[in-house]
Amino acid sequence: MTVKDILAAIQSPDSTSEDFAALPLPESYRAITVHKDETEMFAGLATRDKDPRKSIHLDEVPLPELGPGEALVAVMASSVNYNSVWTSIFEPLSTFGFLERYGRTSELAKRHDLPYHIIGSDLAGVVLRTGPGVNAWRPGDEVVAHCLSVELESSDGHNDTMLDPEQRIWGFETNFGGLAEIALVKSNQLMPKPDHLSWEEAAAPGLVNSTAYRQLVSRNGAGMKQGDNVLIWGASGGLGSYATQFALAGGANPICVVSSPQKAEICRSMGAEAIIDRNAEGYKFWKDEHTQDPKEWKRFGKRIRELTGGEDIDIVFEHPGRETFGASVFVTRKGGTITTCASTSGYMHEYDNRYLWMSLKRIIGSHFANYREAWEANRLIAKGKIHPTLSKVYSLQDTGQAAYDVHRNLHQGKVGVLCMAPEEGLGVRDHAKRAEHIDAINRFRNI
Repeated sequence: MTVKDILAAIQSPDSTSEDFAALPLPESYRAITVHKDETEMFAGLATRDKDPRKSIHLDEVPLPELGPGEALVAVMASSVNYNSVWTSIFEPLSTFGFLERYGRTSELAKRHDLPYHIIGSDLAGVVLRTGPGVNAWRPGDEVVAHCLSVELESSDGHNDTMLDPEQRIWGFETNFGGLAEIALVKSNQLMPKPDHLSWEEAAAPGLVNSTAYRQLVSRNGAGMKQGDNVLIWGASGGLGSYATQFALAGGANPICVVSSPQKAEICRSMGAEAIIDRNAEGYKFWKDEHTQDPKEWKRFGKRIRELTGGEDIDIVFEHPGRETFGASVFVTRKGGTITTCASTSGYMHEYDNRYLWMSLKRIIGSHFANYREAWEANRLIAKGKIHPTLSKVYSLQDTGQAAYDVHRNLHQGKVGVLCMAPEEGLGVRDHAKRAEHIDAINRFRNI
């Protein structure tokens, strides 16, 4: 049995669930990996100079054993997230430490502790097999996967699964990720594939869409409401493009921070009106490596008020981290909220705490999303309320270049990867719904 036979079954309109269940599984498949014996290959280099194209490999790997509560999925398409970049440059630390720790938790988890790491935290594809105890999904189901992996054996995770002590991000802190022809997931990671999207479009939102939903909309994040002024850093990027859509769809007022006229135009095409081109306006929040410039914070705040009719920011959607965090805390209104889910410009944040405590502001840490939040975020995609922000698609063998582009910020929105799908545009089931939203679906493709 080969991957080509699986692809033929997926592309046949007559294939049934029983047909998929009867398909013999291949002994091996192609996957994007990093290697444990190469974790020091970039030692001594600055972050910017570490090249994912050198560390990312396309390997033939053995099919993993299927365990209880799990599913094997034929991956038609995936996408590159920033965690794929971190994995590929072994920052802030090698992911093999995650795999080793996970491998010590159980006999079944030992499968993940390998000398290679199959990466990727998004997928769109078709269920091939389900393990014991899986009742909600059957072979042949078309699915997308969110990246939350939890064990739920502790009470801590039952109110919010992100608080489970054994919470991990699939394809980053676990093995057998989505940048491959076949992936191993827990069955509670699966959600219905939006039927008006192609495979690569459906794979693009997963991680970033769910992350933005929790951070901005959910009660576990900022709890955004109508009329809120929301400052969105990197508003045309992988995360920010979804935050901008959530703000607009929820009746809030996004103030979009971008770094070029092209990115400003993308935000306008989504419907945003208040836009700050930080490069054109020359904001420099740091005088040098160790000293921030409060005058620039004030200039930035003044510009925000010009765009909001004199109002300050209710919610800051933070993810750049060190470079912007001092400014974010300063410009937030009294009683306002700064939510942070990443630190792509540096983890060691600095801000003037007087502006936090004396003005009763809140900083909320937000990390991915629980199953319910991921499901709600995917439902909005399926209903055509929120749209994928796919800008470019690569082949599986060119994943290294895709990760390089994300690392060097050469992309817009999300970057997709075809895994088993032989070409773009396949997998659309509801053509009428697609026609209704085609301009929004292609918004990031037309730049």
